[in-house]
Amino acid sequence: MIELLQRSIDAHGGLDRWREYRQVTANFLTGGGLLALKGSQALASPVPLTSTVTIDPPTTVIYAFGNKDWRLSYRPDRVAIETSSGEIVEERSNPRDAFKSHTLNTPWNRLDRGYFSGYARWTYLTTPWLLTMPGFEVEEIAPWKEGTEKWRGLRARFPANCPSHSQKQEFYFGDDFLLRRHDYVLEIGGNVPVTQYVSEIVEADGFRFPTKRRAYMRAPDLQPIRDLLLISIDISDLRVEK
Repeated sequence: MIELLQRSIDAHGGLDRWREYRQVTANFLTGGGLLALKGSQALASPVPLTSTVTIDPPTTVIYAFGNKDWRLSYRPDRVAIETSSGEIVEERSNPRDAFKSHTLNTPWNRLDRGYFSGYARWTYLTTPWLLTMPGFEVEEIAPWKEGTEKWRGLRARFPANCPSHSQKQEFYFGDDFLLRRHDYVLEIGGNVPVTQYVSEIVEADGFRFPTKRRAYMRAPDLQPIRDLLLISIDISDLRVEK
């Protein structure tokens, strides 16, 4: 394992202990211009929704998704909306294929939004430990200067069996080796470049997670376009469970 990845893993709680755990649960409150652009305001909730991700294999369940009696069930090859008793409301196999012709302005239906939320929440609740999973390729890249600070960076290439925002993503860490910034391309939204700032780190069961995420469109010079907030996420009530 390269030195920066090892230090970031240690700063976030360590790898050996992480491998003893099976899932992470948290409440997500989301907003931002992307949901309005996609016409999915109807799926937005004024209250946080509980999400549980299984670390390996990647799965996500989001409760009260669109209806208090529904849940969103995500895995890389399938997304479904189910009732609390397990009855299928809607489902889709090979969900990534549905986005091949999408642009940033293409509206999303419930399954589109569910697929996006499923893989994104899994990514956020398993970073940076996911970078040690089989199939990931990681290298150190040039640091990012943020004001008077210099954040060291990692570039990761995700394996095909672990879909996320894009195959190539960048993660930047502060002097304490905690995550500060996450860059990617929103492939399912017309390949829009995005910079996501993370902050307000909390500890849960000995692991550290950012609880505030703000994602902006990214300019060619890698600067965030602060007037174009795509996604806001506030995370609470984190639990890591065996």
